[in-house]
Amino acid sequence: MDEEIASIEKNNTWELVDLPEGKIVIGVKWIYKTKYKEDGSIHKHKARLVAKGYSQQPGVDFNETFAPVARIETIRIVLAIAAQFELLVYQMDVKSAFLNGAVEEEDGESILLVQIYVYDIIFGSTNKELCDKFSNLMQGKFEMSMMGELTFFRGLQVKQLKNGTFISQTKYTRHLMKIFGMEEKSSMKIPMNTSVKMEMDADGKPVDQTRYRALIGSLLYLKASGLDITFAVGVCARFQSAPKEIHMTASKRILRYLKGCQEVGLFYPKKGGFKLIGYSDSDYAGCRVDRKSTSGTCQMLGNRLVSWFSKKQNSIAISTAEAEYIAAGSYCAQVLWMRQQLRDYEIEEKEIPIMCDNTSAIAITQNPVLHSRTKHIDVRYHFIRYHVEKKDITLEYISTDKQLADIFTKPLCESRFEDLKHELGLIELS
Repeated sequence: MDEEIASIEKNNTWELVDLPEGKIVIGVKWIYKTKYKEDGSIHKHKARLVAKGYSQQPGVDFNETFAPVARIETIRIVLAIAAQFELLVYQMDVKSAFLNGAVEEEDGESILLVQIYVYDIIFGSTNKELCDKFSNLMQGKFEMSMMGELTFFRGLQVKQLKNGTFISQTKYTRHLMKIFGMEEKSSMKIPMNTSVKMEMDADGKPVDQTRYRALIGSLLYLKASGLDITFAVGVCARFQSAPKEIHMTASKRILRYLKGCQEVGLFYPKKGGFKLIGYSDSDYAGCRVDRKSTSGTCQMLGNRLVSWFSKKQNSIAISTAEAEYIAAGSYCAQVLWMRQQLRDYEIEEKEIPIMCDNTSAIAITQNPVLHSRTKHIDVRYHFIRYHVEKKDITLEYISTDKQLADIFTKPLCESRFEDLKHELGLIELS
């Protein structure tokens, strides 16, 4: 604890200010963790001082809810590229949040990939000397320890195999089964029943808010590799301010689903190209509370899933076409960000396709006449039309049965659900 306080003061992490009028103070608490070596022996004890973000209330302290996860898309790109070029990826534990300076490449054909998240770093290179040089540089500037070949990072378990890389959260999933009493419960085939409609349920029986929020927070953390629970968790997370029994039952169903697939994870094969393809979908007026639609998107780098999200739209769409157009418009910025990330890895992408299963939404991006009917749509969503004209992206039609983003917008039947999991690379490593 003394080391943590000293580090905070040394790095000028916080600055004391007067509390603005009408604002509420968010407290802090200590988090303790024991870190272990690969052989199971204790490596060190860690203490972290964190803000009590869970004490905030919708409409009072915050507008959006975020899970404490790294920009996981970048990590997935690193692992996908490492798998393709048979790179060994290493991780290090660093006590400083930022790295100043850079390692200059002496060999023009070599590349050093580095991912930094607060106290942790993973890195790999096509040149062993570059790895050694980077390691020596870090150890010379910061208090840090080398953890060896990458096997665990930010809750993700990593297995580097001959034919690719496999990531999962098996250890964390087993931990959840224990602390939420799911060890003796039967497993479920799908995380959310297709016949259940989640509502506020004002007359329903209230449940313990603290326990419900703890469960939702744990499930949000599992979304780092759990594309299959992304939609279901997102729906359950909407009711944290006043959870009822129906919401707790739905959340525990997700745990029962996870119990039956604890060994499942994402596989990134070495074989396959680096063509970036996006998928965008929407479930029109799917939310029973405010009738807003849900956007679902994902990106494939060749045959490797590197990014996805499921999010309720900010505005109410008045048609299916509008909901699909808003989903694609919001997704456009993410695709362009991903293109820039790939440029950093010397991969150039042009006219990136975004696959959409609604022809009317595609027509809006291509025909200016249709804009007379869409003036009420927030101007930021027309951002996509500008980039279609520039040929940065193309919005292309795909049939609904081949729409991979379908899994992020609505509950699905078991057969459809399993097919999409397989298509997106979610497998059980035998």
